[in-house]
Amino acid sequence: MKRLAVYCGSATPEDPIYLETARHVGRTLATRGIGVVYGGGRLGLMGAVADSALEAGGEVIGIIPEALVGAEVAHRGCTELHVVSGMHERKKMFTDLSDGFLTIPGGVGTMDELWEAISWAQLGYHTKPVGLLNAAGFYNDLIAFNRNMVEVGFIRPAHAGIMIVDAGLDDLLDKMAAYVPHKTIFAMKAENL
Repeated sequence: MKRLAVYCGSATPEDPIYLETARHVGRTLATRGIGVVYGGGRLGLMGAVADSALEAGGEVIGIIPEALVGAEVAHRGCTELHVVSGMHERKKMFTDLSDGFLTIPGGVGTMDELWEAISWAQLGYHTKPVGLLNAAGFYNDLIAFNRNMVEVGFIRPAHAGIMIVDAGLDDLLDKMAAYVPHKTIFAMKAENL
């Protein structure tokens, strides 16, 4: 994995564990020689990931919609900053420029990005690993919800392992590096769906 798309919040929650997690992610990826592809913002967890990766000598590629540049939230210190027309183009670039997806705590936008990465993997638009860092148990309920979707049958057994979960970053990155792509929906016959 040469580059990972990092999905996270642009907010800064009161509990310092989230900001510390973002900084740890940025430093660790840079130390491992893995570039960061992210939302291009300078605020919140996004900014912390970018700043920490840059401080550790890492590559940081920001992809930000024009409207957010106008709101003055763009991180001008990125290795590269791509300004795009909207969210669809932004997410396509995340996929095109990265070798996988790493989600850390965040809000609605982060969830949109995570579920799209999983959905696209199920279908076959990409075969890249999708990691979820369950820092401080933040995603416990989401992990249980995903497990319920598998148990009920809304997620096929072949796709149950797309979301790779761990509470520790190093272990999660190792699992992501070892990921073996599953059989995609595009490769299945109707009787197998």
